[in-house]
Amino acid sequence: MLRAGGAQMFKEEEKGATRVNFERGREAVATGAEVIASNCPFCMTMLTDGVKETGKDDSVKVLDLAELIARDMQE
Repeated sequence: MLRAGGAQMFKEEEKGATRVNFERGREAVATGAEVIASNCPFCMTMLTDGVKETGKDDSVKVLDLAELIARDMQE
C-alpha cells in the first residue's frame, strides 16, 4: 500500500528533490498494475498527477474504489 498523506495538498511543498506525488506515481506504475485504486479523494489527485508524470496515463488507470466496483458489476 502506498501512502503519502493526501491532505498535505493544502500546504506548501517541503524541501526535497522529488515531489511525493511523482514518486508515488512512479512506484505504482513500477508494480505493473493496469489499475490503481483509492478511496481517498486527495490520494486520487496525487496518484492521477503522479501517473500522468510518468507518461503512462493511457495504459494505467487511477480509479476510485466505487468506480472499480461499478465497472466490475457491469461486466
